[in-house]
Amino acid sequence: MSLYLFDSSDDPGPSFADLLRRVQPGAAHVQPVAGSTIEVRHATTIAALRYDGGVIMAGDRRATEGVSIAHRAIEKVFPADRYSAVAIAGAAGPAIEMVRLFQTQLEHYEKVEGTVLSLEGKANQLAQMVRSHLPMAMQGLAVIPLFAGWDALRSTGRIFTYDVTGGRYEETDFHATGSGGRDAKTTIKLGYRDAMARDDAVELALEALFQAADEDAATGGPDLVRGIYPIVATVDASGFSRVDDEEVASRFAAFLERRRAAVRPAASGGDPR
Repeated sequence: MSLYLFDSSDDPGPSFADLLRRVQPGAAHVQPVAGSTIEVRHATTIAALRYDGGVIMAGDRRATEGVSIAHRAIEKVFPADRYSAVAIAGAAGPAIEMVRLFQTQLEHYEKVEGTVLSLEGKANQLAQMVRSHLPMAMQGLAVIPLFAGWDALRSTGRIFTYDVTGGRYEETDFHATGSGGRDAKTTIKLGYRDAMARDDAVELALEALFQAADEDAATGGPDLVRGIYPIVATVDASGFSRVDDEEVASRFAAFLERRRAAVRPAASGGDPR
């Protein structure tokens, strides 16, 4: 593979997307097809919340295709780099492609510039990618990412949300989006408090996804038979870390037992008259 060289006046700089457009025109983005009626897999509910020392990001595992379950164990939460994470909702194929391009862009910037892009800069880069995806979104293939990370300059976790036009918005403490986002966000709002411990934040994120799955058919709950559980990750001063499936399963088992204990007295007590 040959190395591409550019004049100083014609250098694409640290943007990998611009470099890709230069050397392979049309490869960076799939062009929309007029009148397309193909069935597309969609990722659903994702959530993020701050805790004392970082941020939690979580997503269910179900992908839908129309009214059918297309995949039961899709990945929706990814490391963007060492100190940030991105989650996807919307058309799954373009969303995963966008995440891979975003990961490559951050790595490319670090290699070209010799320094890591700030968290604010990473959020802006993702906003540009969402904006460039607008023609596909207008045809129903929208991608709505959720971005979060550890800001070393402020020593705190931060959460950023987007709309299909590339608008970038910072959330104060938490956010959820996707088809079950409203129910997940409501659950987090009711249980959230400042300076939450890491374990409490993980449990709240899991409860939010459980409640979303209870109300939204496109959101997948814990699959105890197949051993499929939501993906949960933390980002703090030590970097991105995915919560082990064993821990997620244990916390879900404890949560479900508390739910059963709360339901049993109501189901068995009282005079029916």
